[in-house]
Amino acid sequence: MFDLLITGGEVIDGTGRAAFRADVGVRAKRIAAVGDLSAAVARRVIDASGHIVSPGFIDTHVHTDAALLNEPQHESGILMGVTTEVLGQDGLSYAPMSPQNYTMYRTYLSGLCGLPPAELDMSTIAAYRSHYHRRCAVNTVALVPHCAVRLGAVGFHDVPLTGEALDHARRIVDEGMEQGAAGFATGLGFFPAAYATTEELIEIARVVARRGGVFVLQHRFFHTERAAGGGGAREVIEIGLKSGVKVHLAHWRTSPEQAGRVDELMAEIDLAKRQGLDITLDAYPYPAGATMPVCRLPGWFVEGGPEATLERLRDPDATRRVVKDLDDRYGDSLGDCVFTYVGSQRNRHLEGMSWRDVARESGEVVAEMICRVMREEDLNCGLLVTPPTSAAIWRQMEADVMNLIQRPDYTVGSDAIPVGGSPHPRAYGAFPRILGRLRRRHGASLELLIQRMTGKPASRFQLKGRGEVRKGCFADLVVFDPLRINDLATYEDPRVAPAGIPFVVVNGKVAVDAGRPTGVLAGEAIP
Repeated sequence: MFDLLITGGEVIDGTGRAAFRADVGVRAKRIAAVGDLSAAVARRVIDASGHIVSPGFIDTHVHTDAALLNEPQHESGILMGVTTEVLGQDGLSYAPMSPQNYTMYRTYLSGLCGLPPAELDMSTIAAYRSHYHRRCAVNTVALVPHCAVRLGAVGFHDVPLTGEALDHARRIVDEGMEQGAAGFATGLGFFPAAYATTEELIEIARVVARRGGVFVLQHRFFHTERAAGGGGAREVIEIGLKSGVKVHLAHWRTSPEQAGRVDELMAEIDLAKRQGLDITLDAYPYPAGATMPVCRLPGWFVEGGPEATLERLRDPDATRRVVKDLDDRYGDSLGDCVFTYVGSQRNRHLEGMSWRDVARESGEVVAEMICRVMREEDLNCGLLVTPPTSAAIWRQMEADVMNLIQRPDYTVGSDAIPVGGSPHPRAYGAFPRILGRLRRRHGASLELLIQRMTGKPASRFQLKGRGEVRKGCFADLVVFDPLRINDLATYEDPRVAPAGIPFVVVNGKVAVDAGRPTGVLAGEAIP
């Protein structure tokens, strides 16, 4: 007898091969049989006639580290078929940290992630992983975050990692991977990670390479003078070739200014691959992103951490300096943002409003306004960048993403930030948007897209027994209607679940039943 039997569906198994008719039988946490199981009996039967049965989707880039602790049912992810999420992205997470660093850095990250519970042991990667194991709806994969490493080695300061400090950093990474982390992540648009030089990153990458892990990067936005080749793809290539590490480049896609020029975007990377670079990448299907206002501030202004940053925001002279810096770097485009999340009731009405409109109402320039709101909110506010007004550019960027995902080196990372009253719709719609409207518009192969969402990331992050519908694999499964699947979340109404995904199974437990979350928390800390 099976615990769960999924009958009548077309299986797309995550390997890229053509769909085939089969039933799937589950015992405990694993797939026990795939084939004609018409004579079998089970405690629970799901009729998947007219539907696809695929592996659960693996989201290779999220910012749900705090959201999973605060709302472990995680409706935004589980309802769009995601059964595994890779945490610690952009070097932004909470372990390994001392209690003092955890208290401090949860404030710095509050505009991106919200505030996780205050009294948690985040001293090791092992402790961090335990907070998610069988305590949330999805499986989680830990990466050692660069910001935590720097905080442990030299604090929130713009100093080089050399000598004993570098040795300390390498030990932190090595210990984290020994405790189950799949690799290391950095985001060179966030501090204190962005204080690093390419040389520092190469030294850390050598530790990751020795452990057989993945080095995940967001390309650099600050201190390009410290980067090989001035940053961008060139720095990523330098790290990968010099260290021999497996590299994964996050949300690498065309910009509105570069729309339609995928070959140009990938030229340096493709050349480096021919020279031996081992690289994978990810992308999400939207033309603009989301982050936190504090990440717009330069390194000199945030040095010392959030308390020092808030002191400078209360200092009129320092604020005038940073307002000029913001105006010089962003110009009028600084107003092309919307508040996604504001921590206090005092300014909660700003959620969903554009920065340009808020500044106009308050009689301030945009840079002054955002400095004031960050000061009033203790940095606890988030933003999204408004998408292009041109439908032609928007559609071309979507076409570019579909072009990129069809490359064998790409996966899908939603970059989900499910926090606030007006979050980016990617948190609820990224995967069904690709499998629904964009697949139908561009005629992409369903088998290929599923492989990029399942088998490919499972292989890259060494998630053994995940990412395939095969006997012996863990029963992480999605049942969806290929004709109806579609994203429904929009910039105007972002907290809307997709259509066409009635069932999701995590480790053999039904997590979504007839389109509704069941409350089961079967996710495990893997690999």
